[in-house]
Amino acid sequence: MLLVTYGDVCEEIRMFRIARILPGALALLGLTAVANGGDRITGAPFATRSEVIAPHAMAATSHPLATQVALDVMRAGGNAIDAAIAANAALGLMEPTGCGIGGDLFAIVWDTESEKLHGLNASGRSPQSLTLDYFLDNGYVKIPSHGPLPVSVPGAVDGWFELHDRFGRLPMKAVLAPAIRYAEEGFPVTELIAYYWNRSVPILEKYPGFRDVFMPDGRAPRKGEMFRNPVLARTYRTIASRGRDAFYRGRIAREMVDYLQAQGGFLTLADLDAHTSEWVEPVSTNYRNVELWELPPNGQGIAALQILNILEAYDLAAMGHDSPEYVHLFTEAKKLAFEDRARYYADPEFYDNPVSLLISKDYAAERRELIDPSRAATSYPAGALEDGDTIYLTVADEEGNMVSLIQSNYRGMGSGMTPPSLGFILQDRGELFSLEPGHANVYAPGKRPFHTIIPAFITRDGEPWVSFGLMGGGMQPQGHAQIVINLVDFGMNLQEAGDAARIRHQGSSQPTDEVMTNGGELYLESGFPVETVRRLAKMRHRIRTSAGGFGGYQAIMRDHEQGIYIGASESRKDGHAAGY
Repeated sequence: MLLVTYGDVCEEIRMFRIARILPGALALLGLTAVANGGDRITGAPFATRSEVIAPHAMAATSHPLATQVALDVMRAGGNAIDAAIAANAALGLMEPTGCGIGGDLFAIVWDTESEKLHGLNASGRSPQSLTLDYFLDNGYVKIPSHGPLPVSVPGAVDGWFELHDRFGRLPMKAVLAPAIRYAEEGFPVTELIAYYWNRSVPILEKYPGFRDVFMPDGRAPRKGEMFRNPVLARTYRTIASRGRDAFYRGRIAREMVDYLQAQGGFLTLADLDAHTSEWVEPVSTNYRNVELWELPPNGQGIAALQILNILEAYDLAAMGHDSPEYVHLFTEAKKLAFEDRARYYADPEFYDNPVSLLISKDYAAERRELIDPSRAATSYPAGALEDGDTIYLTVADEEGNMVSLIQSNYRGMGSGMTPPSLGFILQDRGELFSLEPGHANVYAPGKRPFHTIIPAFITRDGEPWVSFGLMGGGMQPQGHAQIVINLVDFGMNLQEAGDAARIRHQGSSQPTDEVMTNGGELYLESGFPVETVRRLAKMRHRIRTSAGGFGGYQAIMRDHEQGIYIGASESRKDGHAAGY
């Protein structure tokens, strides 16, 4: 049943950019938007802005100041890797609602020297002293979303140094200098970040340290207000001058552990000292002569590959982006992939993930047979196999190096655990563990939790083509697949591919076990025709509206023929693509 109210529409108009969603919002009310002669409509049924085009370098992040930081670092002699780290540090300050050095990091790097992709898994592990029995003996049915128990080792800083040691050019002091300056001098908070910051306050203000760092006037900063974080500047300066060991073995490590243990946490100095990132081989599938690359589990990236493999047999181009046939098939393919996600994706050090089978074309053909083209499924089994809120940024430099990087605390600002002398919040990724004995993602000491954050990369004919990502929990693999389909099947340009109305299916509220109940719920962003919505409802899809949750997109495309970069960014957030 379709549940849409006038209030839903008004909230969506308020939350997002009015110019982009107004046609869809009006359509839901049975009205029509009339374009004036000066309006720039480049495609139907949505309006979009031009791509950004530059000859030498490009950066696309979720904050305009962070994009400028990346460009400044490259102009100063740094490469794309230096610029990506610098932008991530700036975002940890300017967008604490999505990221920070208390969280984890994943990256895919195209290195021009080796002419290949390199994958980095910089996710942290659970405390060695915290056991599954602790949760079960104390009556937990799931790991709490906030507080000390979901905190795992923060991997982002080690990820920075792994990237920098292997590919970086400028000294780390120069790389972190812009973020340090902004932390000391302050920066104006944007409207959207102020909104999410304020939403976090009622949840997190009870935790010691949060008010000291993030509520300087007893409240969240408002739009346009200058925010300073001098203690984070001190932390960044220590990391820049003394290296990653200062974070995992020095004063910063001691202050993290002392704070957490005072709050009843389990993380120890030994946990931080033992932390390492892992260089991994990206995995891919060929979809209509382009190759989509993702990182293997403990992340969820291969779900995008599974979705594309299932859909490859259908003529999506003939159906059209806004057709009920396409939306239906996409939703059913997502359901199939996410049943496997719930069962098989976990830390490979603890579980033998059957990645090669899951992303094989033969397996996709078997799963495809379960789809009814005329009716939504209420449930699908996971495949029987024979073998057992985030920030995203992308940067490209004059030499052709490209970085796809994603970093997050999980649940927006994270666990709420805020060591006041350090200026950042620790992540709550441990919430994503299962407490079901025997589950692939069941909690265990020293284990990396299932991760939702995933970077992506597309190659064509063996050459780098598009570095991109799309934030937003379980939306991410759905969004990755939709971007590829928009580019390849529907012929959209890089900006249109991100601006097009999105599909989001949700099976349940538990991200690690997103199995369907009565077919789950289908959220359609404004922009899909009313007739498409009606026909999907007749196909038994349970359609809902939502004011958010459709992700945050950034992308850079390499045009080898013209020798240029094309950038695109997210109109749903404060995204900004720029180059020189």
